[in-house]
Amino acid sequence: MMAEVIGVEFHQKIIKNNSLPIKNQSKQFKYMNEIPKEFQMDPIICDRYLVNGQLKKWSGNTSEVYSTIQTANSDGKTGPTLLGTIPDMETESAIEALNSAEKAYDKGKGLWPTMRVSERLKCMKTFVKKMKIHREIVVKLLMWEICKNKEDSYKEFDRTIDYINDTIDAYKTLDRKSAKFDKEGGVYAHIRRGPLGVILCLGPYNYPLNETFCLLIPAIIMGNTAIFKPAKHGVLLIYPLLEAFKESFPPGVVNILFGRGRKIATPIMRTGVIDVLALIGHSNSAVSLQDEHPKKNKLRLVLGLEAKNPGIILPDADLEHTIKECISGTLSYNGQRCTALKVLYVHESIINEFNKKFCEAVDNLKFGLPWDENSFLTPLPEPNKPKYIKELINDAIKHGSKVINKKGGEISENYLFPAVLFPVNDKMKVYHEEQFGPVIPIISYKDINEPLDAMADTDYGQQVSLFGKDVRKIGPLIDTLANLVCRVNLNSACQRGPDVYPFTGRKNSAVSTLSVYDALRSFSIRTFVASKDTKYNNEILENLLNSNKSNFVSTEYLL
Repeated sequence: MMAEVIGVEFHQKIIKNNSLPIKNQSKQFKYMNEIPKEFQMDPIICDRYLVNGQLKKWSGNTSEVYSTIQTANSDGKTGPTLLGTIPDMETESAIEALNSAEKAYDKGKGLWPTMRVSERLKCMKTFVKKMKIHREIVVKLLMWEICKNKEDSYKEFDRTIDYINDTIDAYKTLDRKSAKFDKEGGVYAHIRRGPLGVILCLGPYNYPLNETFCLLIPAIIMGNTAIFKPAKHGVLLIYPLLEAFKESFPPGVVNILFGRGRKIATPIMRTGVIDVLALIGHSNSAVSLQDEHPKKNKLRLVLGLEAKNPGIILPDADLEHTIKECISGTLSYNGQRCTALKVLYVHESIINEFNKKFCEAVDNLKFGLPWDENSFLTPLPEPNKPKYIKELINDAIKHGSKVINKKGGEISENYLFPAVLFPVNDKMKVYHEEQFGPVIPIISYKDINEPLDAMADTDYGQQVSLFGKDVRKIGPLIDTLANLVCRVNLNSACQRGPDVYPFTGRKNSAVSTLSVYDALRSFSIRTFVASKDTKYNNEILENLLNSNKSNFVSTEYLL
């Protein structure tokens, strides 16, 4: 029997065309004091925001932050758990933060953009030390706010620390390569990378720490200044880090606001001051914000957007291994990853065997609360997501599909058990939309050109997983797939890591590249000092280097 969702009953509904009704689920109430002590939450009053190096007190309107994890209150009624409150900031606060970032950059004359690389790195190392202090509270908030299981929550925090340290090392390497003069055509050139200006940083809810910092950290380390607004879900976990940002960086380098994007991001973009829009989210949001900017040619974009990553299973694939990888690929964090496998193409010769074994594996997955041991499936953090997934299922059924796993589609207030849909065709919404949740469409194919053509016709092009072993078939497929997506995963699920590898996408999936090395380049531009090879100029350059009067012109070698 499927594990119970805390505080709710599963509805006794039969999905049309699915002969297996949902089993009755017993009701279980949980009071906060019944939850293991180390995971209990007291509401957090987030009443500070960071602007111009000051943690300012907020006295305006606030918004309540809830977890979809159900708990009982004093009168025994269950519902979403109140986690705290955040400022509901609007235009005035947005412009205040923008002015602070603009002042700190000061048209490139500010302390931060002109600082020596070694000094900026020192600030970043200080931040890492201070961030580590808050590991436990941030992890606990990851579990409550976005319902990520304990193991993955710790991984997200630790991976973020590793990412920052790797970025520091990468910048050292980049700077060492620049600590020299090139000579071409009688001209000496000292080529380095310089900042772009003021950054608006908007992160996603599914990785509110890691993915957000994959934007913010390389942006500021390259000498840019930033305004950062956390995602709607996963917002409170930034609050414990405000002090660390304040104490680690000069005033105005990092400015952190809370509230709705349309109230904060929109007025900021309308000023035309923003030089880079850094966003991980939906393409509609990115396009809307771009449209608000009055100076299109000035605006640089660093975007991580939707994906519809397919898994292609060839006839000779090792099914046991393939199913293991497809379970991880489709349902890690309930499928709420841009790198998740969003559709599976299975050759017709093995479709029946694959479906049987895959459905059994899905139905055996453990559902539980984030802190429960070995919980693979956890509640969905978005209140309306179960309803949305159910609508996708109903639409697919309407157009000829069926839910082929026994537990598929069981729905509660905060969860819908993963539904495996087969057969799936292009009349269905789930065929086109990035579902970003626990529903797995499966398509049977006869000719390999069927999935290839579908990939070519889609608006997305991030990754693909290819399962098989015959190199005579795999080789040509790789040659084609490499031109349709930006990462081909051989017999493995799609993923971002390791973070040193490129992370990008074609078409509507990404703009620019986010990885340890590439992100530094995405948030900077090559700039250089040129000098003709004359005795007069060479003496000046030598004196300039010896005097240590320029932070830009330097052959200092960072160890």
